[in-house]
Amino acid sequence: MHDGDHPITQSIILFVLDELVKQNPFKIFHPMNKFSLTFQMAPLFHYLFLFLVSSCAAQTSFRPKALLLPVTKDPSTLQYVTRINQRSPLVPVPLTLDLGGQFMWANCYTDYVSSTYRPARCKSAQCSLAKSTACSVECPGTPKPGCNNNTCALMPDNTVTRVATIGDLGSDLVSIQSTDGKNPGQVVLVPKFLFVCGSALDGLARGVVGMAGLGRSPISIPWQFSSAFSFRRIFAICLTSSSNSPGVVFFGDGPYRFLLNTDASSNLIYTPLIKNPVSTASAYTQGDVSSEYFIGVKSIRINDKIVPVNKTLLTINREGYGGTKISTVNAY
Repeated sequence: MHDGDHPITQSIILFVLDELVKQNPFKIFHPMNKFSLTFQMAPLFHYLFLFLVSSCAAQTSFRPKALLLPVTKDPSTLQYVTRINQRSPLVPVPLTLDLGGQFMWANCYTDYVSSTYRPARCKSAQCSLAKSTACSVECPGTPKPGCNNNTCALMPDNTVTRVATIGDLGSDLVSIQSTDGKNPGQVVLVPKFLFVCGSALDGLARGVVGMAGLGRSPISIPWQFSSAFSFRRIFAICLTSSSNSPGVVFFGDGPYRFLLNTDASSNLIYTPLIKNPVSTASAYTQGDVSSEYFIGVKSIRINDKIVPVNKTLLTINREGYGGTKISTVNAY
């Protein structure tokens, strides 16, 4: 595809959070510039095989196999932006897509009106699931979203500016489009979708009111959707290089059909996702692991020429430094 004089490139990445892989080295090639990364597959192991109990139950008899979110690229910041329909009555909430983000966070302090918002009370199952260690005992003024007594708190992280604040954990109604991988299906509801109130909006795309975290966390968006509808913890993202061409996030199994009715899931190459044992968030509690996705890059070639790099930087050390992560908030 072309956008004027510029070719439109699309990156399709599938994140399998509970699959097994076999030992086998391989390369991933970029078709536009002969860019390749060489990986070494690990021995047979689980990517992130975790059992998750979620308080977010979908109140519907229809059980979708997959869900989808549209994604656009902001031309000014080059951030990827999605819209999640939330609250009662439903309103579209624009969020910057954060592949490694811990959870969804949004500004609750301005124009947040919803009859279905519920704060997560301290020591509740929701707080335990979110691994919250902070409790807001008393909030001055009239209780409202983002300001409630006896509510557990987390630290929403603006990963663009590297600024973290503290905000209440709560839940509200979310609606999302289902799909069979070929065509859009009916809209489904998740009545108690967990998210955090945040206010660090500086540096985000115009109109955005928070971030949509897809990371390795029990309350990230993929984990909550898979728990709500009992499908595999797997999601795929298709991102475009053009602000005029939309992308998409699929939650759940394929097929993932795009142009010319091609199923992208049949042509994917796999590499293990590596866990960083130290959190990479702007603010975190000691012992927290990173929610971001790392891969085991061994070498980089451009036009069949090896790029000289300090290979010690390609491995994560004990302090959590080094390694190669996949990010949607670092503009390119």
